[in-house]
Amino acid sequence: HSRAYRETSQILDIFTPEFGRIGIVANGARRPKSAFRGYLNSFHPLRISWSGRGELVRLIAIESFGTAPQLTGERVMAGFYVNELLLKLLHRGDAHPNLFAYYSELISDLSKATNIEELLRRFEMVLLSEIGYAMDLQTDCIAHEPLQSDSYYEFQIERGLVPVPSMKTNALVNTGAEFTAIAKLDFSRAETRHSAKQLLRSVLNFHLGGRPLRTRAVAAAMKR
Repeated sequence: HSRAYRETSQILDIFTPEFGRIGIVANGARRPKSAFRGYLNSFHPLRISWSGRGELVRLIAIESFGTAPQLTGERVMAGFYVNELLLKLLHRGDAHPNLFAYYSELISDLSKATNIEELLRRFEMVLLSEIGYAMDLQTDCIAHEPLQSDSYYEFQIERGLVPVPSMKTNALVNTGAEFTAIAKLDFSRAETRHSAKQLLRSVLNFHLGGRPLRTRAVAAAMKR
């Protein structure tokens, strides 16, 4: 992510494997002859160096470290959505090397994806697990036993899966079989992808603390 800073500079949020999300000031980056121009684009793999400490450091040097994937239409919106999740859910300075590797693969896969929704659901599950909000979707939190495939459960965000007596009544109620499929990242069925989208949207909204995601609004407007 980047935003204008003063007359000619930019403030960047960059995701790194060893330092997590870092804030960088790129002095003069918006000048026509800046050495940084052409590099500071979303999804571009880079090798960078910086100096300083604290919330914002200063960019010193930058070079390409691979080719940025060509994302268009729904694929680029999916990429921006993932970036926004990282921007709002990761604390600066917290390293997540496994998440970084998964993110890198996701951005590459998006360029040739046939099922974008499946890629996004898997990433959301991995992200929640990496930042300490993993969901146990295979155990009844009351009896502490494995789920029964044909029984219904409600996922309560601060408790887990609670048995409920009958039919699905809201986005967080589903069969044991459906929750188990989501837990195993098996999104081969359209019904499971739909259930996972409803579940994960509710859980992510909770952890976002009510902060809206702009990319959701833009994507909805594009569809309209």
